[in-house]
Amino acid sequence: MFLVQVQEVLIDTLSQSGKSEFFKQVDPIGLGMTVIGYAIVFIALLLMYVVFYNLTKLIHLKLRRSLQKEGLIDKEKKDISIPGEVNAAIAMALHLYFQEMHDEESAILTINRASKIYSPWSSKIYGLRQHPR
Repeated sequence: MFLVQVQEVLIDTLSQSGKSEFFKQVDPIGLGMTVIGYAIVFIALLLMYVVFYNLTKLIHLKLRRSLQKEGLIDKEKKDISIPGEVNAAIAMALHLYFQEMHDEESAILTINRASKIYSPWSSKIYGLRQHPR
């Protein structure tokens, strides 16, 4: 009985026209909204961490099963991960390979002297500060 009355009061106060007034009464300085926002972001980051951490384990498990089916690895546990140095070497080799794939450019440079009238914009004398004596 009491819960039904509380529910009716909440439904009445949270009607479309009175949501903002009710929220102003409950949380006048916005501390609750701030805490809720930070909690949502923290929970989302924690959930993403758990997903990405377990995703690597899932990929290693799938790789291990496929290698066991092909007979390339025994059923006993062996470390099949690739060390960081090998990953860095592979990444550097791919970077160097893709850098060399662009077209060859000619190394001929031409420099033409153009006569210009005097421009004070590049003059060093105007950039120096003059001290009064």
